Amino acid sequence: MFASVLSAAIFGMEVREIQVEADVSDGLPSFTMVGFPSAQVREAQERVRTAFKNNRLSLPPKRVTVNFAPADMKKEGAGFDLPVAAAVLAAADILEPKLLEQVMVVGEISLNGEIHGVSGILPRVIRARELGLRFCIIPQENIKEGKLVRDMQVFGVKTLKDMIRCLKDPEKYGNESEQDSETEGRTDEGGLDFADVCGQEGARRAAEIAVSGFHNILLIGPPGSGKTMLARRLPTIMPRMTFEESLEITKVYSVAGLLTKKDPLIRKRPFRSPHHTSSAQALAGGGRVPGPGEITLAHRGVLFLDEMPEFSRKSLEILRQPLEDKEIHLSRAAGTYTFPASFMLAAAMNPCPCGFYPDMNRCRCTQGEITHYLGKISQPLLERIDICTEVPAIQFPEMKKKKGGESSSAIRRRVEQTQEIQRERYKNEEFSFNGELDGRRVEKYCEMTAEAEMLLEQAYTQFQFSTRAYHKILKVARTVADMEDTEKIQSEHICEALTYRAYDKKYWS
Repeated sequence: MFASVLSAAIFGMEVREIQVEADVSDGLPSFTMVGFPSAQVREAQERVRTAFKNNRLSLPPKRVTVNFAPADMKKEGAGFDLPVAAAVLAAADILEPKLLEQVMVVGEISLNGEIHGVSGILPRVIRARELGLRFCIIPQENIKEGKLVRDMQVFGVKTLKDMIRCLKDPEKYGNESEQDSETEGRTDEGGLDFADVCGQEGARRAAEIAVSGFHNILLIGPPGSGKTMLARRLPTIMPRMTFEESLEITKVYSVAGLLTKKDPLIRKRPFRSPHHTSSAQALAGGGRVPGPGEITLAHRGVLFLDEMPEFSRKSLEILRQPLEDKEIHLSRAAGTYTFPASFMLAAAMNPCPCGFYPDMNRCRCTQGEITHYLGKISQPLLERIDICTEVPAIQFPEMKKKKGGESSSAIRRRVEQTQEIQRERYKNEEFSFNGELDGRRVEKYCEMTAEAEMLLEQAYTQFQFSTRAYHKILKVARTVADMEDTEKIQSEHICEALTYRAYDKKYWS
């Protein structure tokens, strides 16, 4: 007898439907799996067979064949255990095959019949909703994650017998096992606040501009000046996420297996701070079938590179393409995988190995050491950073005052107003922020006064800016103008934007 049930596999961030087919026929007793299963998937036959025995589900002594269609893609992971069990039970006439129609089943089975959670549940349930299926059966461990998807019926099962009961009478099973799936509404930022930052008015202003226009920012200064402290507080002045944004980020973390069972919905802006020993694969996403790397995990949030020159050259150069395209493409023998990468890059570095250049009274580095250290940051990567600002050492009188600046909530309100102006301007475009403007749209949306255009022309000639640097200056000036709710870019906006390019000329001249 033949039966089949729908399941799904994760390839990068893409969900592909897998039809799990089973046939029980006369012949020597055997259990065969075909359809390009991996070693992990092949192990399902022993887990399923033993789980049946331990739950007194007797299969007839016949030939069992399980197929995973389509057969041209390799099936990975333990999430196919439960659909294999369901298909075999239906093929053995223990369940009616029609009960499996328009149903998606995902889960891992232990030898005693208990169902364990798997990663990537959220994108699978979203795909089931898109396909218009009746309902999904997933592990009880993943039920809160599955129920984040609205307008899709999802049932959580703890054991193999629960799955059978659910398939036979889903409405009754749903009433019996209905649980509170509301996740906690905590949105605190771990106590971080810009009010903790003492002084550094220039760096605070640069940080607000960077967040307002979603610009990349580089903080340069001596050790202990507060670069890391500032960077860690960037998410606290970003607008709170909408439910759609939360779901988008939660989907990424679901594929990466980084969600918590208690509260799976990601409500805070991601802040990823990989160590400088991280490999290029850790940043971009590695493996034969790539998973999300640090770049993708920072989607809609901040990727912070502390001590930027200490990262390997290969790791840093990987950033160039996703910073421009807002997505990262990885090619493997099995295909090409695309991951979202719309993140804000924040980087911090010392101006030299000892950290005190250009204060020659304290700096003990030779000119060659300074040049070598700064040379670890390539010019093409530097040009993709919109704002470069100094974070000077705090003087004793200023530190003694212990007087912080504005709170994060006050800055956030201004940021939200500025971003609302941008959303209204770009409502017919596929992007929302000034930092995402390309060359053609820069000329369209960054209209200047005659004085501002003359000033920018003089700076372009004097400092020999590249075309990309020219566009970066205009985009930052556009954000400064939006912060003042000015339609045209004024000369003072150009002046401020130019100051954020002056420091890279100062150190990398």
